[in-house]
Amino acid sequence: MFDFDATLPLMALQFLLLAAVLNVIFYKPLTKVLDDRDNYIRTNNLEARERLAKAERLTKEYEQQLAEARRQSQNVIAQAQTEAQKITAEKIAEAQKEAQAQREQVAQEIEQQKQEALSSLEQQVDAFSRQILEKLLGPSLVK
Repeated sequence: MFDFDATLPLMALQFLLLAAVLNVIFYKPLTKVLDDRDNYIRTNNLEARERLAKAERLTKEYEQQLAEARRQSQNVIAQAQTEAQKITAEKIAEAQKEAQAQREQVAQEIEQQKQEALSSLEQQVDAFSRQILEKLLGPSLVK
C-alpha cells in the first residue's frame, strides 16, 4: 500500500520548512498586527469609557451648579419682589399722608374763607339793615 522511500521524509522536511518560513514571514507579523490592533481597540475603548465617565461627572456637576444658580436667582427675585412691595407700600402710605395733609389744609382754607365770607356778609347785612332802617325811620332815629 504505502511505499516508504526517501520522498516521505523529504515531503515532511519540506512541510516543516514551509511551516517555519510561513511562521517567520506570515504568521508572526500577522499575529503582531492583530495583537497591536487588539491593544489599540482596548486602549481606545478604555479611553472612551473614561471620557464618557468624565463627561457624565461634568454633566452632573454642571446640572447641580445650574440648579444652585436657579435657586439663588429665585431667592434674589423673591427678595427683590419683597423689597419692591415694601417700597411701594411705603410710597403709597406717604402719598396718602400727603393727600390727607393737603385735604386738611384745603379744608382749613375753605373754613377760613367761609368765616371771612360770613363776617363780610354780616357787615353787609348790618349796612343794609341800617340803610333800610334809615329809609324807613329816617336818618336821625337810627343811630
